[in-house]
Amino acid sequence: MLIPESARPQGAGDEPSVRYLLQRRFTARLLPQVRLLVEECAAREGLAEPRRGEFVLAVDEVAGNAVEHAGGSGRLILRRIGDELECLVIDSGPGFTEAVIPELLPGLDGAPTGRGLWMARLVADRLTIAAGAAAGAVVTLAVRVH
Repeated sequence: MLIPESARPQGAGDEPSVRYLLQRRFTARLLPQVRLLVEECAAREGLAEPRRGEFVLAVDEVAGNAVEHAGGSGRLILRRIGDELECLVIDSGPGFTEAVIPELLPGLDGAPTGRGLWMARLVADRLTIAAGAAAGAVVTLAVRVH
């Protein structure tokens, strides 16, 4: 799978440096391992509790969505960009149209499920959802490391 343009390192100059911490393909069976690896990387990068736990939970929700709604697998890229810890979850499912993306973040509407992206939006300092290059979606969430 190609790394989408939004996941590629930025050029030199005034751009912050990019350090790749973790790149993993995952399935439902591997989600617990991915969660643990994200937790370890976040701790190593200095993301303190309770923020670290919130970030890991948000990443897990987004990765779980890829498994449940986008063909059973995905790819996770965790990187440090300046003072941010950024995670991209890339899937190859049916994807979203740009018109549907705002509807994916409705908030509490009484439904018993479907709050993963909403919760991730609350936790993350930055959350974006974009259509993948060929198909699928790229969900990016980032938190500042203080």
